[in-house]
Amino acid sequence: MPRPAARREDGDVFGIFRKNPEQQAQDRAKIEASLTKTRQGFLGRIGALFQASEITEDTWTELEELLIQADVGVNTALKLVERLQARVKKENLKRMADVRAALKAEMVALLSNSPFDTLDEPRLLTVVLIVGVNGSGKTTSIAKLAKYYRERGRKVVLAAGDTFRAAAIDQLKIWGDRVGVEVIAQAPGADPGAVVYDAIRACQESRKADMLIVDTAGRLHTKFNLMKELEKVRSVCARQVHNAPHETLLVLDATTGQNAISQARHFKESVQVTGIILTKLDGTAKGGIVFAIEQELGLPVRFVGTGEKPDDFAEFDPIAFVDGIFA
Repeated sequence: MPRPAARREDGDVFGIFRKNPEQQAQDRAKIEASLTKTRQGFLGRIGALFQASEITEDTWTELEELLIQADVGVNTALKLVERLQARVKKENLKRMADVRAALKAEMVALLSNSPFDTLDEPRLLTVVLIVGVNGSGKTTSIAKLAKYYRERGRKVVLAAGDTFRAAAIDQLKIWGDRVGVEVIAQAPGADPGAVVYDAIRACQESRKADMLIVDTAGRLHTKFNLMKELEKVRSVCARQVHNAPHETLLVLDATTGQNAISQARHFKESVQVTGIILTKLDGTAKGGIVFAIEQELGLPVRFVGTGEKPDDFAEFDPIAFVDGIFA
C-alpha cells in the first residue's frame, strides 16, 4: 500500500512539475470565482451568522443546520461545530471576528487531513485512470486535465477506453482537437483493454508521450460488469507500466449533493480510487459537499471544474476554497 505522505509544498499532486506563484494565483482566483452561488447559499449565510454581537446556544444550533443544508453531511457538521466550540473555549475567544477566523481554520483543517501519495520519482510515462458515471462531466474533465498538464510542459495522450458508447469516443476526439491532444481510439465495441494497451505502446514508442489519461466506461448493463471492465483496464496498465495506474481519479458532479457520496462509495469499494475531480462547482449553492467527500470517504479532492470553458479547471486548494466561501 502506498504510504501516506503530506502534500508537497509546491502543491504538485502528481510530483511532476512545480507550479509557479502565477499559476497558483490563477487557480485560487478560479476557485473563488466559481463559488458565487455557494456564497449566496447556505454556506454564505454562515458568514452573516457571525455578524451578531455575541455567541449563544442558538448560534451553534443554526450553524449546524446551515452546514447540513449545505451538504456538509450530518456527521461532518457535528464534528466541525464540536471542534469549533472546543477551540472557542480553550482559547477563550470573545470577539465574533476571532470565532469566525477559528471556524475558517477548522474548515481548512477538515480539508487538509487526507493522505496524498508521493509521486516525485521521475518516470517515463505517468498513467492516470479516470472513472465515473456518465453525465458527471467525465469527458470534459479529461480534456481539461489534459490541457492543464500540456500547458505545463507535459506531452499528453488520451485513450478512448469507453468503447461501449460510440458517442463517448467521438466526444473525446472532439475535445482532444480542442485542447490540442491526440486521442488513441478503436471502433465502438472494441475491447477497452486493447485500446489501453495500444495507447501505452504508442506513448512509449511513436508519440514519445510522458502522460497518458485513460477514459473508462461510465455505464454497462450491470454494476458488476462495469467494475470487471475497470479491473481489466487497471490490469493492462499494471502489466505495461511499473506501478500503473499512478492515479485513479473519480469524477463527481457537485450539483448532485449527497448522491455524489453514494457514487463515490460504490467506486471506492470496487476500484482503487486515489482522488476526486469535482465538476460543476460553479453550478451549486451547496459547496459543502467538498467537506463530506473528504471526511466521509477519506478521499482528497484533487481538482475542481470551475466553469464550462477548457480553462475553467483548477487544482483544489483548501485555503482558497474556504476563503472563497467567506469572500
